[in-house]
Amino acid sequence: MSTSKREEVISHLRYIRQELRDMHQMLKEDGLLPEVSELKEVHASLDALYQLLAGKVKKKQKPEFDD
Repeated sequence: MSTSKREEVISHLRYIRQELRDMHQMLKEDGLLPEVSELKEVHASLDALYQLLAGKVKKKQKPEFDD
């Protein structure tokens, strides 16, 4: 894996980890589930990371669940 691709993957993972920590903290403090939009953002981040690692460009799909 090239150095620039490795750095991009590391950056994606840091962002995703922080988002998941924030959601977990919210659940612990409030006992509430995260907003659907927040879940969609994390899902999109994970998908972007997967596409980066797989070396494929994925066509935009219709959302699986609605707000």
